[in-house]
Amino acid sequence: MTIDLTQDGALTLDSVQSLLAFTSDDTYTQLRVTKAGIAFIATDKDPKPSTGDLRFCVEGFSAGAGYVGPQAATDLDWVGRIYKVLRENWPLPSSFDIQIF
Repeated sequence: MTIDLTQDGALTLDSVQSLLAFTSDDTYTQLRVTKAGIAFIATDKDPKPSTGDLRFCVEGFSAGAGYVGPQAATDLDWVGRIYKVLRENWPLPSSFDIQIF
């Protein structure tokens, strides 16, 4: 599951909910955005991409902490925070590694 931030109307609260719900909470995850504008959640099971392909990333989420997965997608405050990070940092991020949001 991805969100194409270059497409008008693609970034919505619903699309963020879907992105979060699609990802399992059983492993370490990290929200990443490529230079091409594709937002996705990477896991520690994914191959490590070159950071040269990324525009920015958000601090990692520990396994079992409830930051991703179907339950996380029901937390509208959390969904809104992720939405805001994506909206405010694409295409010009405040930093490469966004720690506090």
